[in-house]
Amino acid sequence: MGYNSKGKLVIIGGAEDKYGDSRILEEVVDIIGGEDSRLGIITTATEHPAEVGEEYKDVFYRLGVKDVDVIDINNRDEANMEENADRLRKTTGFFFTGGDQLRITSILGGTRAYEALYDSFMDGTPVIGTSAGASVMSSTMIVEGNSNDAARKCTLKMAPGLNLMDGVIIDQHFDQRGRLGRLLCGVAENPGTLGIGIDEDTAIVVYPDDRFEVIGTNAVTVIDGKSIKSSNVSESQPNEILAIANASLHVLSRGYGFDFRQRDVIRMH
Repeated sequence: MGYNSKGKLVIIGGAEDKYGDSRILEEVVDIIGGEDSRLGIITTATEHPAEVGEEYKDVFYRLGVKDVDVIDINNRDEANMEENADRLRKTTGFFFTGGDQLRITSILGGTRAYEALYDSFMDGTPVIGTSAGASVMSSTMIVEGNSNDAARKCTLKMAPGLNLMDGVIIDQHFDQRGRLGRLLCGVAENPGTLGIGIDEDTAIVVYPDDRFEVIGTNAVTVIDGKSIKSSNVSESQPNEILAIANASLHVLSRGYGFDFRQRDVIRMH
């Protein structure tokens, strides 16, 4: 995970249950401090911030959070407003909604709002993200790629993320949208990277001691490229199907976790 942060990350694969048992969001409430917490809902990713913000506000009110602040930052001028940076500093947890991850990074990157968020995270404030809000957590994020396809060279578009984690690539809606091929592509192009694919209504809780735990109803796929013995990445032409030998793949369900330092699966409960 890196950076010696005191804060936890909750990285959700999208389509989390909001109106049933809401197990993931219940866990989020516990992590941010329970009913006395102050949750900042950051709607930058979506083109429908009012509707999305109100939906999550109602959900978290129902789950017992008394103070929910929808922080609607839609351009870089707003991201550089001290008022918005101050609102971020006053929260006990940040929640990034889904939408377009490039909106998050291109609007927040290098601004007062980002500095407030990053400094708060380093000091221990949890950061939660779903769908596009999940992809942005790492230092490098997936922006675009083929779903329901084999791993093909140069078909994955990447960009700098929010830099809250290092050495990983995160993909979301993973099994539901057939994204194994594109995550394999990202790992094959830099085998030192861990690929983490998170299914819908599933999340990982990343702890400051460089472990994560799986919560939710589906699975998390971890691809470790360090064990790759060979691939045809360097000699293939763009869009050609990749051959990858000896990549390690783990499929984890609730109660399991992963140790980033040991690069190994662990049983949490």
